[in-house]
Amino acid sequence: MAVKLRLTRMGKKRQPIYRIVAADSHTTRDGKVIDFVGRYNPRSNPKEIVIDEEKALKWLNDGAQPTDTVRALLSEKGIMAKFAESKKN
Repeated sequence: MAVKLRLTRMGKKRQPIYRIVAADSHTTRDGKVIDFVGRYNPRSNPKEIVIDEEKALKWLNDGAQPTDTVRALLSEKGIMAKFAESKKN
């Protein structure tokens, strides 16, 4: 089973809020998820990004592949740098 860290859409029409989840790569965007990792609100000013760092690092170490958007969010929070540092050691 290939696991991806990706966004799932929540919120009302034209007012999106996204959850960052670990899900099987074959499920639909808003389908069954394995674990919730965080949330992302692009409409607030500044953008709200809340990520459980321990869960994110656990999934990355277990081989989960983040999508491009999630990779950018993780990089903004510094989690991708910590993941790269842990791989070196």
